Amino acid sequence: MPDTHTSIAPRVADTVAASLFAYGIRHAFGMPGGEVVTLIDGLEKAGIAFHLARHETAAALMAAGASVTTATPGLLITTVGPGLANAVNGIADAAQEHVPLIVLSGVVDRATRARYTHQVINHALMLKPLVKASFEIELESVASTVARALATALAEPMGPVHLDLSPAVAAMPDPAPRLLDPTVIATPSVGAEDPAILTLAHDLSRARRPLILAGYEAARADAGAHVLRLADAIGAPVVTTYKGKGLIPEDNPLAMGGAGLSPVADAVLLDLVKHCDLLLTIGYDPIEMRLGWLDPVLDAGRIVEITAAAPDHAMHQAGRRIAANPAAVAAALANAVIPCKTWAEGEPQRAKRQLAAQFATRADWGPHAIIDAIHEAAGADALVTVDSGAHRILLSQKWVANRPLSLLQSSGFCTMAAALPLAIGTKTANPARRVLAVMGDGGLEMGIGELATLRDLGHPVTIVVFQDRSLALIALKQASAGLAAAGVALGETDFATVARGFGGYGVCVETAIDLRRELSAAATRSQFTLISCRFDADAYQNAF
Repeated sequence: MPDTHTSIAPRVADTVAASLFAYGIRHAFGMPGGEVVTLIDGLEKAGIAFHLARHETAAALMAAGASVTTATPGLLITTVGPGLANAVNGIADAAQEHVPLIVLSGVVDRATRARYTHQVINHALMLKPLVKASFEIELESVASTVARALATALAEPMGPVHLDLSPAVAAMPDPAPRLLDPTVIATPSVGAEDPAILTLAHDLSRARRPLILAGYEAARADAGAHVLRLADAIGAPVVTTYKGKGLIPEDNPLAMGGAGLSPVADAVLLDLVKHCDLLLTIGYDPIEMRLGWLDPVLDAGRIVEITAAAPDHAMHQAGRRIAANPAAVAAALANAVIPCKTWAEGEPQRAKRQLAAQFATRADWGPHAIIDAIHEAAGADALVTVDSGAHRILLSQKWVANRPLSLLQSSGFCTMAAALPLAIGTKTANPARRVLAVMGDGGLEMGIGELATLRDLGHPVTIVVFQDRSLALIALKQASAGLAAAGVALGETDFATVARGFGGYGVCVETAIDLRRELSAAATRSQFTLISCRFDADAYQNAF
């Protein structure tokens, strides 16, 4: 490990930083405190840029955005006590979204910890339900501890790991500095002659109504091309979770789009699932699905799972599981199946027509038309993030994704205010890509301080706000339960003025023509653009 300091040995903070750098981490997000100043100095010297957020949960989501789009661990830096406590929501999101997030927090020095009470809480105990493991970095085992944390975070199913580092230890010379490079993991290939593959290929070739249900794990494994070849060979429609959207191009006749939160779409798709005679789940985790997806097929013998990670759910029972990389298994199956004609009654095509009709744009202005304009502006290359709320459900159904991991959202945890920090993290790690954040007014107001982070980073992210002056999704749920609206009305914030106050460009639009013009202009600006789209929340009635 190169010595970047005048001292004889690198500090512990330098060994920590060099270890993180070796695993591909180039960006850290968080809020500084006195307990982490030496650590941040070490990160910067190692080549890991520290980016100041305005809230620790937002910082965790920024790290998640960077992680997903670079296939490297995310890094969150917090100070002691309230700093780490502030990050709990973001860490919980990482747990349910399977983000390999390294949470590095400052902690009071051991010499005074037992006597000192100011800001002292048990970090590991607080995070125990949310992280895969929690370690304290000690002087005698710096590199080994960090390497263990990284390996744990990256092991399937991936998730957050917590590290505590006291300021005194961070500043000490490392008595035995070394760098543990990531272990090279060779995954054996799954051949078409493997008995498990041959048996499943035989069953798929005999199935008359096969269906593929794929998810985020398949998207991360880059399984799309193999899944498409397999689906084409056996005529299997492909349903995905929201985070799996784009696994196969959604303009393909076999692509049924995303599922999980829209009762209208689920009614169509679950009927298709009910009539399938073999349900093949590929990298599918039902954490993204609503309760309607409990036991979509009652006969466990009709369900075959392909996953590298042992599932942790009781949403359904599979009769068979192939525990291997989803891309490798899909490729082997595509080579082994005998092409056949299936779904003789044309049910998938009929279902696709039903879905298209249900989510067709119904007016010149409103949420449907806004989504159309954003989709047109995003084109084939942009990365889009979307916040939780009614707009996310409608967008995830209308959106035609032709590349995986191009539409990012919190789908397992469904936390609010995720779109803006996800966009910031994504843009930080992918500066050449256009990034658009789609938010509701409630979500933006919850995390509006991150507009300052956008300004300071100089990212020309485009933010589109669905301003319906309501927590529309909750209002719809109240109405469906026969209850009066309560606690869901929002006052009207002048977001255009707010955006300008934060150093960006802000505008309010109320027509599709104006929205398209502003989306086009936003692509040419050097600062962020916020476009507030005003419409009435009633436009969501019967929309999804």
